[in-house]
Amino acid sequence: MALAITLLILGLAILIVGGESLVRGAASIARKLGVKPLVVGLTVVAFGTSAPELIVNIFSALNGTTDIAIGNVIGSNIANILLILGIAATIFPLAVHKGTTWKEVPLALLAALLVFVMGNDLMFDGVANNALTRTDGFALMAFFFIFLYYTFGISKVEGDKGEGKDDTKKYSWTLSTILTIGGIIGLFFGGKLLVDNATILARLAGMSEALIGLTIVAVGTSLPELVTSVIAALRKEADIAVGNVVGSNIFNIFWILGLTATLYPLPFNPMISIDVAINVLVTLLLFVFMFISSKHKLDRWQGIVFILLYITYIGYLIQRG
Repeated sequence: MALAITLLILGLAILIVGGESLVRGAASIARKLGVKPLVVGLTVVAFGTSAPELIVNIFSALNGTTDIAIGNVIGSNIANILLILGIAATIFPLAVHKGTTWKEVPLALLAALLVFVMGNDLMFDGVANNALTRTDGFALMAFFFIFLYYTFGISKVEGDKGEGKDDTKKYSWTLSTILTIGGIIGLFFGGKLLVDNATILARLAGMSEALIGLTIVAVGTSLPELVTSVIAALRKEADIAVGNVVGSNIFNIFWILGLTATLYPLPFNPMISIDVAINVLVTLLLFVFMFISSKHKLDRWQGIVFILLYITYIGYLIQRG
């Protein structure tokens, strides 16, 4: 068990470093080719920070450990709101633009609701087996492309407002290529180590694969979002802190879960439905919290409530096994 834990942590570390390396290398190449910073942020960086979850899901599906795949996405979404936004709001109250409150948060809510409906075939269609099928995957990915279209539309409307500041570092062609290829290799091996040893741990400890996916794997693959949101909160950049989390939740379901289901149909454990329902409720709670204040602000007390709710949720998961 000690070896499995060590290899799991090692896989997680390789995964995070690989994702960061891929983002830096690919963003540098994009900037050297003359791609605008805003477009780099909406594409290269967004896909790069979602890469750990994607790789974990693909390996989980191929290994037949589909509970880890679904648990990883749903657990990440719950952790993103309750843990990450909770910590960020506790550091500094987060006030966001109306666009995030009215458009992105409801879209994240829609994503969670779709997974609940698509995954509960027995409840809605009377079919014997619950599953996220390939057709469900195609539908989720269609929503993802609509989201991308909307996001690029926003970037065009906002025009050159975000073009003045470019934080993307440019490296030499050689170093950029090494970082990109090295990141991809790191994601591959880190993801395989993480999934293989998470499965071993689940069996050795008598824990369900869903519990491993909802906790260790979910929080681990959410670390890039945690770091980003905490740094944004410290810099008092509330839109980045909240937008990073909400955007990640939309990406996780529409892109990662959609692509995984397209590649490999995912049997849907009825117990996961409870976690999907919790994902819906916490997203709805975020939406409600934004309207308690007329300034669309997530205050410190609300951040503390989020953290306490996450601790309660983890306690429930452990008790459930």
